[in-house]
Amino acid sequence: MILCPARAAGSVSFLISVFGGGYILCSANSKKSRTPAVSIGLPVFNGETYLSQALDSLLGQTFPDFELIISDNASTDGTEQICREYQGKDPRIIYHRQSENKGAAANYNYVFQVSRARYFKWAAADDLCGPEMLEQCVTILDSHPDIVLCYPKTSIIDERGHVIRAYDDQWKLSSPEPTERFCSLLRQLQECNAVFGLIRSDVLTRTPLIGNYIHSDSCLLVELSLHGRFHELPERSFYRREHPEASSVDRSIDKQLEFFDPALLNKIVLQQWRRLWESLRSVWRVPIALQSRIALSGQLALFLVRRRRMFLKELVYAGRKLVRRTFLGVAPAGKERVER
Repeated sequence: MILCPARAAGSVSFLISVFGGGYILCSANSKKSRTPAVSIGLPVFNGETYLSQALDSLLGQTFPDFELIISDNASTDGTEQICREYQGKDPRIIYHRQSENKGAAANYNYVFQVSRARYFKWAAADDLCGPEMLEQCVTILDSHPDIVLCYPKTSIIDERGHVIRAYDDQWKLSSPEPTERFCSLLRQLQECNAVFGLIRSDVLTRTPLIGNYIHSDSCLLVELSLHGRFHELPERSFYRREHPEASSVDRSIDKQLEFFDPALLNKIVLQQWRRLWESLRSVWRVPIALQSRIALSGQLALFLVRRRRMFLKELVYAGRKLVRRTFLGVAPAGKERVER
């Protein structure tokens, strides 16, 4: 049983399903809390090293009307103590501790599923945000109903918080045409920093969220681009930290699978084929014109042809792994890496 802070009216306790499995027992407040304008969801697992810095950067935002939902994925370090200390000092923090590590995908989805605000932002336990980031993003979404995601430019920082380089996406996502936005991401998507921007919750609800497969974050951005325009702030107020323990450092397939869902460790996967399939599903799931759906399906087919060597290489590797596991009981030597 997992205890969570009270967040609803009444005097009774109630159960909320977690990850489709366990439950959280919540005691309700006597007074219903006011719905904030923004919900920030911070999923974390063993993040004690940089967690305090991440929390300070979020709590120090010039836009104060938000709730900060932390979901601790059964951390074994000092994460819980840090979270409870901060929760005791700031009533905007809602802390949940899960009974077991279900993986990053389930934890990322959970913080959104229990959020309440009209705008939502994911935050990582090792990254930082400039103090005006939230205020600037809210201003854009408030004044432009057709923009579904607003995010700042990115600076890469090291373990000590020093900026080591600037990162630019080179996307063209301000076009009113969904086909142009989709194709821009298909051709140029490398890092998914924009997923940590501010998103309209009603739009995010209509997506599959973060799947338990590699590249699911990029697939989410692709689907969001079909729903509406993205807006990139000119300020570099998102600071993505590179450090040895970061999930993005070890790009081996097994490590990435363990990150998204520990139950998938050592499974045979076709990461690029899955990414292509999920992108195609998005094209036919989002309500866009039939002509656009056909055009984008053709673009995905062209993407497959142009990168056929990568797709064939993945099939060969998966076949070798299946044969060796079936007949020899071992996996092939070496590590297959995640490719963007």
